Amino acid sequence: MKKLFLIIGATSLLFGACVSNPEGEKAVTSEAGEVLTSEGTKLSVDTEASTLEWTGRKVSATHNGVIKISSGTVQVEGDQITAGQFIIDMNSLENFDQEGEWKEKLENHLKSDDFFYTEKFPEAKLEITNVEGNGVGTVTVSANLTIKDITKGITFMAEIAEISESSLEATANFNIERFDWGITYPGMADDLISEEINFNVKLIAN
Repeated sequence: MKKLFLIIGATSLLFGACVSNPEGEKAVTSEAGEVLTSEGTKLSVDTEASTLEWTGRKVSATHNGVIKISSGTVQVEGDQITAGQFIIDMNSLENFDQEGEWKEKLENHLKSDDFFYTEKFPEAKLEITNVEGNGVGTVTVSANLTIKDITKGITFMAEIAEISESSLEATANFNIERFDWGITYPGMADDLISEEINFNVKLIAN
C-alpha cells in the first residue's frame, strides 16, 4: 500500500510539472529604463474602446478575462510614438470562463495577496521607454511595467494599424514571467499554475 501511495504521489507531481504557458511570445524582461518624454501631440486613451485581456493556465484549466485601462496618454510626432503612459485598474479584474460562485471565488483569489493583492496595490502602470519603428506595421516597444510596486523593463512587439497626430490604433500580445513581479503562488501540488501570464491589448487613442 505504501508503494502505491508513492507511485500516486510521483505521478501527481509529474502531472503538475507538465503545465504549459498560455500562447503568446514572452516579453524580454530587463531592468527598468528611463521613461520617454516628448513635446509631441498628446492623445488620450479611449478607455471604453481599448481592451486588456488576460489569460492564465494551470494543469486542469485555462482561465481568461479582462482588466480595465483606467487612463492613459500617448504622444505622437508624425507617424512615430514618442511617449506613453497607461494606468490599469487592478480591482476591475474580471473572469469570463466561470459563472456564479466559481467566478466570484476565482476573481477574489486573483485579487488576494496570493496574486495581485489589489487591496494594497490597486493600480498597475506601463510607461514607454523606447519604440523602434514607425508608421503602420510592426514596431518593438520597450516599457517599464509596474505591478505590486515592482517595476521591471519589458520589450515586446506591437502592431500599429493606424497612427497620426489625431489618432492611434495598436495591438500587442505578449507573456510576462509572473515571478518577476512577486506573483509567486504555485497552485496545488497536482494542479500547478503556469509561470507566465498572457496579455492581449487593443489600444485606441485620439
